[in-house]
Amino acid sequence: MTHPSTHVAHDAPPTPRRWWVLVLLCLAQFMVILDVTVVNVALPVIADQLHLDRAGLTWVVTAYTLCFGGLMLLGGRLADVLGRRRVFLAGLAVFTLASLVSGLAANATMLVAARAAQGVGAALLSPSALSIVTTTFHGPDRNRALGVWAAIGGAGAAVGVLLGGVFTVGPGWEWVFFINVPVGAVVAIALPPLIRNLPAPRSARVDVPGALVATAGVAAVIYGLVRAGDSGWADLRTLIALAAGLVLLGVFVTIERAVPEPLVRLTTSARRPVVAGNLVMLVASGLLLSDFFLASQYLQHVLRLGALRTGLLFLPVALVIGLGTHLGVRVVGRFGGRPAAAAGFALAAIGAVLLIRLPAEGNALVMLLPGFAVSGLGLGAAFVAATTTAMAYVDPHDAGVTSGLINTGHELGASLGIAFVSTLAASSLGAGAGVGGFGAAFTGAAVVAAVMAVVVLGLVPAGRPPATDGPVFAH
Repeated sequence: MTHPSTHVAHDAPPTPRRWWVLVLLCLAQFMVILDVTVVNVALPVIADQLHLDRAGLTWVVTAYTLCFGGLMLLGGRLADVLGRRRVFLAGLAVFTLASLVSGLAANATMLVAARAAQGVGAALLSPSALSIVTTTFHGPDRNRALGVWAAIGGAGAAVGVLLGGVFTVGPGWEWVFFINVPVGAVVAIALPPLIRNLPAPRSARVDVPGALVATAGVAAVIYGLVRAGDSGWADLRTLIALAAGLVLLGVFVTIERAVPEPLVRLTTSARRPVVAGNLVMLVASGLLLSDFFLASQYLQHVLRLGALRTGLLFLPVALVIGLGTHLGVRVVGRFGGRPAAAAGFALAAIGAVLLIRLPAEGNALVMLLPGFAVSGLGLGAAFVAATTTAMAYVDPHDAGVTSGLINTGHELGASLGIAFVSTLAASSLGAGAGVGGFGAAFTGAAVVAAVMAVVVLGLVPAGRPPATDGPVFAH
């Protein structure tokens, strides 16, 4: 049930240059999302040139994911306490410099350390950027801006696969990282004059114990999920990591209830719109990234396509995801997040069903692309529903940490989705394997999407997001 609050929140006043602000923030977010997937296609070449074993390759990916997901809540709260502009620029500087070092890496240790630093920068950059978006735009413009943001999140992952193939075949794997340097420099120069650093309340402090426990808990869960996808759910280290993560998150909740200035206000994070938006984000991210993972495995190991051809097949999917977010913005603006989320997950279920019977040989455009595109169309709309639902009802002073929550949901969902389908598709992963496991994995994805299409009808609040300058709290 929705109860309008008498509390009036004071966002940053509208600026005529706000759309340029959005362009630059989305460009920075594009780099962050790109680096989740862009490195995957380049891994075989990196392994050959830097002499990495399987464990080393895993850490090239995991170091970024752990730091990015684990530090997101802290990054969001720092944006609320120290100022969104200041934290964004600090994160951008760390991410850009770490990208340069990643490209210059001469050994495994240097590359993994630089990837971890990239994750730290991304954890500062991403939630502060989203909080700037939500406090810069008001009313219907906010829905449009969040729709563009959602499009970057979905399409960026697909474009990452494409660029990974292009750079690996062309100038070299180093450019997977070097490309971030000029982009980061442009954003760092162009953005500061366009936004001002609104001061935080004088009493605001960072909950250090909560931040440490939350970081360790989220990182442990992500590590457990990554290891589950690689070694199975029965693996002892997987079970220990997941159990430790859940215990630490329980301790985190206890800490937040006790401290006067918590990292995450439980009254905010427990509100129905925030819970609904985060759940939609978690599941949509899991479905999309698992689709990317399965499609990449199928194209390279079953159809034996090269890195470049595999990447090119992701381009139309990126465009369809963008179309889905555009349609999602229109649906949310007219009818609210509930129908957008329900329709999005229904389309994702249909797309997964179309992919259940993938053949061992054939034309990828005919066999894979239709179902992949239908899923992308639906999940693009679901991303819009997730972001607008979670962020529409948040006080500006909590915008940073709430942005951190929804971005954490994105990372947890991606890790959970890949671990889930990796288990189901285990018999088909690797060169020369059959295709039966892909059918099982897409069946699981179809079931999850269909269940979510029903769940969101009762969970996501009805009606359009408020068209006011401040949030109307929904409980």
